[in-house]
Order: sequence, then C-alpha cells, then structure tokens
Amino acid sequence: MTPQPDALREGSVLDLRVERMAHGGEGLATGPDGRVVFVRGAYPGDEVRATLTQVKKRFARAVVEEVRSPGDFRGEQSCPAAAHGAGCCDFGDVDPAREAELKRQVLLGQLSRVVDVDALPEVETMSLAPHRGWRTRVRLGVDESGRAGLRRRGSTEVVTDYPCTQVVDGLLDGVVGPSARRFTPGSEVVAVRGADGQRHLVELRKASRGRRAEKIERLVEGPRFVTERVGETQFTFPPTAFWQAHREAPSAYAATVRSWLADTPVDSREPVGWDLYAGVGLFAPAIADALGAQARIEAVDYSPAAAGRDQPGLSGLNLNRHNVRVERAIAGLPAPRVVVLDPPRIGAGDEVIAATAAAEPRRVVHIGCDPSTFARDLASWYQAGYVAERLMLVDAFPGTHHCEVLAQLGPRMTAL
Repeated sequence: MTPQPDALREGSVLDLRVERMAHGGEGLATGPDGRVVFVRGAYPGDEVRATLTQVKKRFARAVVEEVRSPGDFRGEQSCPAAAHGAGCCDFGDVDPAREAELKRQVLLGQLSRVVDVDALPEVETMSLAPHRGWRTRVRLGVDESGRAGLRRRGSTEVVTDYPCTQVVDGLLDGVVGPSARRFTPGSEVVAVRGADGQRHLVELRKASRGRRAEKIERLVEGPRFVTERVGETQFTFPPTAFWQAHREAPSAYAATVRSWLADTPVDSREPVGWDLYAGVGLFAPAIADALGAQARIEAVDYSPAAAGRDQPGLSGLNLNRHNVRVERAIAGLPAPRVVVLDPPRIGAGDEVIAATAAAEPRRVVHIGCDPSTFARDLASWYQAGYVAERLMLVDAFPGTHHCEVLAQLGPRMTAL
C-alpha cells in the first residue's frame, strides 16, 4: 500500500509513474507529497513499484522492485553482469532503437538549465555500431580472493562470475568467470584489445578515490604497448593511457573534427592549432588537414602514459607536445586559429575556457563526455563570447546512460 506523505521514509514502498529521464541514468517521478523522486532502473512511461533508499526535504531516491507496466523505452535486459548488480550496463534493458532519443532528452534537459535551448542549433545524433561487443578496453576490480570482475553499482564489491556484453569478443576470456585466472587481491586489472587483435592484460595498484591509476605494476599478458590505427595513422601507447572505448569512436570523432574544421575562416595569423587534453594525439592529423601540413600544433595533456612519448605516426606534423596540465600551459602557447579540446568527465571549466576564448580562435571543437558538465562548459563559452554553431550527440556508450557531445563554436560576431 502506498504510504501517506507524512509516512515517507527510507524503506517506504511507492507506486510511481516515471515522467522523464534525469541526468545520471535515473527516471524522474513525482511522489505522493509532490516531492521529486529519482528512480534507479526506471524509464519514461514505466509504472513501477519502488523502495525509497534516500529521503531529503526536497527530493527522494528509490530503486525499482517491480515493473508493473513498461513504458515505450523499456526492452529486454541484455547484460548478465548488470542483471546481477554490476554497474556496467545501466541501460542494458533499454530498447536499443530508442536509446539515443532518451539520451537526447537528457542532454536538452541539462542544456535548458544554463542556456536558451531555442537559440541553439538543432542537436544532430550519431549512434555508433555495434550496440553490443563494442568496448575494446575495460578496467576491472579484484576481490580478496584474486578474482576479477566489474564493480557492483555504488560499491567496491566485485561481481566476478558474469560477463558484460559491452566488451569485444574474447577480451575477458579466462579473466572473468568461475574458472578464470587469479590476480593480486585488491589490485585493478586493465584489459585492452588493440587494432592488431593483440590482447593486453596489466595489473595496477588500486587508485585512491577519485583518481585514475596509470602505473603498471605487472604485465600479465601481451606487449607493453597497444597499437591502434585511425585511417593511415598508427598510435602506440601503454594499456593504461586514455583511448576511446568504443572501437568505432576514434575514427568517427576524427572524421567529424576534420569535417567541422575544414571551412574555418581564414585570417592573417600564423596557422596554429591547439589540441587540448590531447591524449596520444588523435586529433592532430585533423587539425593539420584544416590548417595545412606545416601548421604548428600545440598538443597538451597531463597524462604521462598518453603524452609522455612521441608517436611515430605523427612524425610528419609540426607538433609540439606539452606534458603538463592544460590550465598551466595555455598562457605560454601562441595564439591559435583553431582549438580542439576533449576534457575529462569533470569538464574543462571556466578558467580553461576563458583563457582559450581570450586567445581568439576562429573555430573551436569541444568534445564533452558528460551532459551536465558539457552544459556548464557551454554556458562558460557563451559568457566568454562564443556560441554554438553545431551540436552533435554521439551515442558512443551503448547500453549505458553515458554519451558524448560535440560542439562547433565560433566568436559571437561570426554567428550573427
């Protein structure tokens, strides 16, 4: 029986109808007292019975116990690991044909909080295939008995016996499962499949909360460096360095950046491009194509694993690498004609955006991997005098609530 408003408390059971999707993969419903209820495991149109897990003055959180009537977005659960509590495929039971639409609604909701969405360009959508078997790199936890697996949602506990359908075929064979090999208890394991088909397994010391471990403690299988290719360009880097997870994402993003920079307005300044949060240099060839083969490219990234070594595949470019934090490097860089930036999930932030805008690039391509921080960054661009000329949502993480957003930006005066 649904409790009265004054009885709302943790453990209460409510019958709810989910109205829309909130950022972070939770459905949004209205409780019997008018409070917003964020419902984990529910989608717009679902009628569910849910248990409250948190009750605050203005909102509550709940988890689905029973789907009494499914909405149009709900499909069949496709991931055994997620079905047993792993935090991998939180959209594993979303209809794949409706997933990008759901993420677009979330993005527009986040943008509407900080900018006038009616003044924005239409949001284009790109869904990367395949929808399952797309992830070429995964980071696993290891329990006290040495068994590897994905972490349970909201917990450090490891789900060891069930595979995730995100990963490419064979990547976790003998790594996850009842009879899999054992690793150092309490460590992390990174598994990667490169473009050459080689599997790489490395052990890392578990990072402290909020940090990403990159130092390899033990090479378990495969060479020390991964090989990837985008077009004719080859990249080599340690398994712990950042590279897009979806096997088609690097090529799709590089092609989009190349296309969006192709008609950059010409001016009299030296052809300089900034590649901020550059990683191993994925976008450097696209910048060079836009500005000319001898254009000066300033690539900045803090990660030693990604930026701490030269890439022979980029040897023909006029490329200067800076292994330092972006916010510390910008002041010393020559003024750019174009800028590409691909910040981590926390976003670029006001400081980086203001400093970049002050250098007056003619065109910016900003890649964001979280709708909330992307919206905040977009508001910073508008405050700094830049506006969105194109927007694209890329469903690059099928089966999860995550997506990427690409924006082409220019000075406000050029968009009038």
